[in-house]
Amino acid sequence: MENGVAGTGLSARKRQDDLSDFAAELDLIEALGVESIELPIFDLDVIVGGKIRRPRLEEIKRACAGRPVAFSVHGPLAINFMDEAWRLPRHLDVLSASLEVAAELGARHYVVHSGLARHQSGDGLKAAYHRQREWLARGGDIARQNGLYLCVETMFGGYDGSVHASSPRRLADELAAIAHPNVAATIDFSHAYINLDFAGARQNFVAEIKALAPYGRHLHVHDSFGRQDDIWMFTIGERLAYGHGDLHLPVGWGDLPWEEILAECVFPEGVVFNIELQQRYWYAAQEAVDATRALAARARTTAHAAAA
Repeated sequence: MENGVAGTGLSARKRQDDLSDFAAELDLIEALGVESIELPIFDLDVIVGGKIRRPRLEEIKRACAGRPVAFSVHGPLAINFMDEAWRLPRHLDVLSASLEVAAELGARHYVVHSGLARHQSGDGLKAAYHRQREWLARGGDIARQNGLYLCVETMFGGYDGSVHASSPRRLADELAAIAHPNVAATIDFSHAYINLDFAGARQNFVAEIKALAPYGRHLHVHDSFGRQDDIWMFTIGERLAYGHGDLHLPVGWGDLPWEEILAECVFPEGVVFNIELQQRYWYAAQEAVDATRALAARARTTAHAAAA
């Protein structure tokens, strides 16, 4: 796009475990007119015990080959560099293997979740953040070797706030401290909304996102109401009725303040607006793509701001 946005993307789903229909899934997404597809490496059985399962990778490569779209990759969700110190090498093994997979698939952006830690004393949490900075920097070195950006995703601390997750501003501060050219952010707007709502800081949402936006090379775009999933409900449809939880709705179905986000934030040149759509709402996939493309077309990037 002329404003410096790389394009709009959509996260693929694994439907059949043997991946016999994965190429058809990518065909379906391509037909929606996106410029990028996020591949769910966390669910494709391509990493086994921290090692690449080569036959499976070749299957995925065949499904992806020859397509006129870019790819990004979402790595295993369990990678957590705020975890106990003795387990961090295992997380790094899984990260290293999945970064190599991403590189072989031609991806540019690799999504890793920001750390989660149990609520504990200030010194304990300080130590957890120190571990995360150290090990994300190591991950950044591996990403650089593979020609990738390691994009750290905003998270929330469970629907009951049972664990600690960084606010967007705190994540921005951590990335500034790491100061690695290949360590950036994936801004998941809904995750950040839920996190801040639980903390009683919903009114700071746009300012918090603005602080992280300069690092946001990859975005997870979907809508919600930022509400806790804190009462028993029988179906996803009931959660939708109440507006509870991380709903992964098409843009415009929730109440995220998209207009304020666009007005206040400047993203890096080459940012990808990737849609994460709940499978239940794939009947509205074209609506989601069109709405997200409209946001992307009006977004400001560093290139766009400099030209202005």
